[in-house]
Amino acid sequence: MKRKNRLSKVAYVEGILAGDRLVLSRAITLVESTNQADLALADEVLSDVLPHTGKAMRVGITGVPGVGKSTFIEAFGSHLTSNGQQLAVLTIDPSSQKTKGSILGDKTRMEELARDPNAFIRPSASGSTLGGVSNKTREVMLLCEAAGFDVILIETVGVGQSETLVHGMVDFFLLLMLAGAGDELQGIKKGIMEMAHAVVINKADGDNLKPAKRAKVEYQNALHLFPADPSGWVPQVKICSARDKTGIAEVWEMMQKHSEQITTNGFLQSNRQAQQLSWFKENVQELLGSKFYRSEQVKAELEILTQKVKAGEIPALKAAHQLVDVFFGD
Repeated sequence: MKRKNRLSKVAYVEGILAGDRLVLSRAITLVESTNQADLALADEVLSDVLPHTGKAMRVGITGVPGVGKSTFIEAFGSHLTSNGQQLAVLTIDPSSQKTKGSILGDKTRMEELARDPNAFIRPSASGSTLGGVSNKTREVMLLCEAAGFDVILIETVGVGQSETLVHGMVDFFLLLMLAGAGDELQGIKKGIMEMAHAVVINKADGDNLKPAKRAKVEYQNALHLFPADPSGWVPQVKICSARDKTGIAEVWEMMQKHSEQITTNGFLQSNRQAQQLSWFKENVQELLGSKFYRSEQVKAELEILTQKVKAGEIPALKAAHQLVDVFFGD
């Protein structure tokens, strides 16, 4: 971020706590920046707003390609805002591994919600981060909580084994599925099924209604085969039509029951503490990697060792040990 576009720490903090959407957007840009000065300021802003976070319901939404995630989020989000909820939607667009660019087109797919004064949609690029989320999704979520949003929805890139990272930052993990597309249990990783607090079968309308009801029974039977959720929650299966806006209220009611249960039995607090520790360890690894590759000594030795590994003159593991020793001065 250019210096002239950077606000003061006080301006960021006061604007966020006042619910100023423009300042919030600028703070998110600050947090997502790779500029070292921006990162230092972002750390200060996050530290100051941290006491004002943690009050929102955090929901992760994933699903198979073509399931209608954006349509579902728009219908679901509109239901929440119509009931007085302040909603933040964090959408993740996949980045090209060639150009590193991203379309960031989620707002165009949620036109109605984008115009809703009680909703805030922020698209981010996934970058090189695995897990279907941006590497700063957690920080953005905290900023939105400090700005007063009641519900934070995180829409992930797609569905796959690597995408389970989102489960480690939310309270409720929702898996959207389709019916009538062949074997109902194909194309979905067991690991994600095990972590889902609910499976919602979308597009349960018209000729798809009967297949959706059959799929509901199949998924419910499948969920019984998985280990019990540590929170004590029994995963549920619902059907809905985001297009017709049917079944949406039932999905929200289910989420509220889950929230009440994990708050009452203390799981919400313990789970968030565990997530914070996991977040801390991931940040340590990320910072170590960043400082490692910025080291001038590492840069010089890396070029030499890269050529040796390519030429088959040295085993890759030995080269890695040598490079790490250069960094630590051993």
